[in-house]
Amino acid sequence: MSAMTYVEQVLARASGRERVTAGDIVVARADLSMANDITAPLAIAQFERAGARHVADPMRVFIAAGRHAPFRDAASADQVQRVARFCAAQGIERFFGYGEGMDHVLAPEMGVVRPGMLICNADSHACTYGALGAVGVPFGSTDLAYLLAFGEIWMRVPATVRVEFHGAPGVAITTKDLVLAAMAKTGVDGARYMAVEFTGDALACFSVDERFTIANMAIEMGAKTGVMFPDAAVERYLEARAPHAVAGAAHAPVPVPVPVPHADAPIAHTWRIDVSALTPLVARPHLPSDVVAADSLSGVRVDQVNIGSCTNGRMVDLRQAADLLRGRRIARHVRLMVTPATAGIYRAALDEGLLAVFLDAGAVINPPGCGPCAGWHQGALAADEVCVATHNRNFQGRMGSKTAQVYLAGPLVAAASALAGEIADPTALLQETQGAPR
Repeated sequence: MSAMTYVEQVLARASGRERVTAGDIVVARADLSMANDITAPLAIAQFERAGARHVADPMRVFIAAGRHAPFRDAASADQVQRVARFCAAQGIERFFGYGEGMDHVLAPEMGVVRPGMLICNADSHACTYGALGAVGVPFGSTDLAYLLAFGEIWMRVPATVRVEFHGAPGVAITTKDLVLAAMAKTGVDGARYMAVEFTGDALACFSVDERFTIANMAIEMGAKTGVMFPDAAVERYLEARAPHAVAGAAHAPVPVPVPVPHADAPIAHTWRIDVSALTPLVARPHLPSDVVAADSLSGVRVDQVNIGSCTNGRMVDLRQAADLLRGRRIARHVRLMVTPATAGIYRAALDEGLLAVFLDAGAVINPPGCGPCAGWHQGALAADEVCVATHNRNFQGRMGSKTAQVYLAGPLVAAASALAGEIADPTALLQETQGAPR
């Protein structure tokens, strides 16, 4: 059999074919169909308008209401109630309606996402699951309605490109710096409708939770999806979450074969990143690919700092930020918003004392979920304000006023900037912190 890329192997299996190649049109069965409180109501409306009566496989559906919770208004509350009624009527048990967190972090945390799965999500950051070796593909709400009714969907098999990370990271380098460095090379359309394989020896320097940040931003490169070949770290991650996965039949993941590397698989292009040469990076407004060194922006006054989102709202991110903030206070003119991605992360941060560190530093702690990332609530920006955010997008007007300026960075740069009151490279502060007793 001819060599196939990781994504081609998954799509061949999901479509019942021996092999597929880039450009083929396939009808693939989804191992998991997902949505949120923004996209699910639209899909349900289409599902009902088409005359569909039954969800094809309720056990393969996962919906989490992490975008608007706590509900910002009556309309958003009504949306979630409509989804809740639909899930109850259709026997969809994986519905998380209030306070549990966002889908992209919650599903992996629960052990629902497994290597080799094809996951179709009515949200653009479905690529996040690629850190576990699952192929997450974004679809619109109309497509989700079809998935709910039939359990399958057509798609064109994407060509594959590769981003290789090599070398040992410096003390202040996070995976946000790695993916921003990649963005600087690919631009926002360099991988348009392609699958990105993230590889290289540098990935072994980072935990799975850190790797999610890289996979999450594949879509910002224009990609259809992004994926990493599972390694021993992924196996340990999954083993630790097995109790959640087997807690009941409704939450048991569908077993699927895991692709293996084919040495001569067709790769359209390869970008290489020397991680050892990286310094902390920041993406300037209004594109994630407009990347510069953090220290080049010294003097840019900051009004708000956001730590959270599906990109950087996990425990590892909160720990990194807390390490810099512990025993310090943020600048008087800065608002610091911290949003744990899920209730489990919120509780773990509480038990570990991280929330106390944030509060003592002057932060506001948001409920679990997306927080202010898309500007709906919990931290929208006023005219001309400047924000440093650990999010994945900084498009004009996304977080509030169209004249606001959003800079993307990792949790270390974000925390250092909150303390300094301006965009700051965290290296010196981190070295000082690591040398001090805790």
